Amino acid sequence: MSDAERTAGTRTPDAESVEAQLRRLESIVDQLAGDGIELDAALKLFEEGVGRLRAVTSRLAAAEAQVKTLVEESEGDFTLEGLDE
Repeated sequence: MSDAERTAGTRTPDAESVEAQLRRLESIVDQLAGDGIELDAALKLFEEGVGRLRAVTSRLAAAEAQVKTLVEESEGDFTLEGLDE
């Protein structure tokens, strides 16, 4: 079993920090750009990458919405509701 096969899909993307997911995405891109990767391993890596990209995009959109809510509070009151972390 190759490194790509061993590491593909071993963690749930939603459970990791955005930074960790971005590092993993960079690793996936490097592996896919390299020579000698088998088609099945490449497909698994691609699928993992798409899942991680969607998870990161979703988390960034949620963070943007929270910042927007904070900035748009009226009368100078700053509150941030729904912050899970």
